Amino acid sequence: MTDLSIVVPLYNEEQSVRPLFDAIAAAIDPLDQKVEVIFVDDGSRDNTFKVAKKIALEDERLRVVKFRRNYGQTPAMAAGIDLARGTVIVTMDGDLQNDPSDIPNFFAKMEEGFDIVVGWRFNRQDKLVSRKIPSKIANWIIGKVTGVPIKDNGCSLKAFRADVIKNVPLYSEMHRFIPAMVSIAGPRIAEIKVKHHARQFGESKYGISRVYKVLLDLMTIKTISTFTARPLIWFAMLSMPFFVLSIGMLISSLFAMGNPDSNPLSMAGAGLLFGTFSFFLLLGGGIGEIISRTGLKDVTRYPLLTAKDLTSESAKLE
Repeated sequence: MTDLSIVVPLYNEEQSVRPLFDAIAAAIDPLDQKVEVIFVDDGSRDNTFKVAKKIALEDERLRVVKFRRNYGQTPAMAAGIDLARGTVIVTMDGDLQNDPSDIPNFFAKMEEGFDIVVGWRFNRQDKLVSRKIPSKIANWIIGKVTGVPIKDNGCSLKAFRADVIKNVPLYSEMHRFIPAMVSIAGPRIAEIKVKHHARQFGESKYGISRVYKVLLDLMTIKTISTFTARPLIWFAMLSMPFFVLSIGMLISSLFAMGNPDSNPLSMAGAGLLFGTFSFFLLLGGGIGEIISRTGLKDVTRYPLLTAKDLTSESAKLE
């Protein structure tokens, strides 16, 4: 049985693949553990997959997965996690900004009994205004909203117990919210300082376009963590103000029917609109209650991927 799996999503990183694997190999060689490395090529348009495939032929510890097109970092990470066979899974970026020499520290911390160990880029080598300051603000907001105060949610260098992370649904940009998502189950979470390097090759894949996705995912996480226990009660509470407003407007429209200066039909229409909204909120809570009590079976972990979209390239690489 594999002790440690290292999952690395890659997208247009052909210059980084070889030095990245060499650095990972140097970090895991001293470990007295059975280790596998999983590179997930997220539909790269350069020679990332060819370089990774060649390395896999040279070192059986490396398994390579290729997507037919670009799905994004989180689905790529989710695919690697699903395929991982280790009892501990470490995730990291493929651009050489995370330092593989920190991996043994994560494994050692996990052996202390923690379920999740999160990396903290305490000396981050990024631009101050465009990356570091927005990151500090985002981490503060995430901590306040989710109640899980992590210093660096954006650091991909993390370690998880396989039985914890494999039960977490990942999509969109959810990989940065994993500690918050599993906080309901009461895991033991630790943070350790990690080294961070400036990008050596290529261009950053992160931009301002990710902001709205992160904000939407944050709203989703808050909703899940708040409503998961009794969704019907919470949605009923949300619908109550609209229901009261609807009843009030309908009653007011009845009294206004004899007043020529008023418009009772518009008032009644607005009342019906608020009433309908209240009804659908309550209906949504009922559906959520059914789902939470019966559970969902055989749900695909990352629904954007199908069997033919995911091609595993490992020991049988040509």
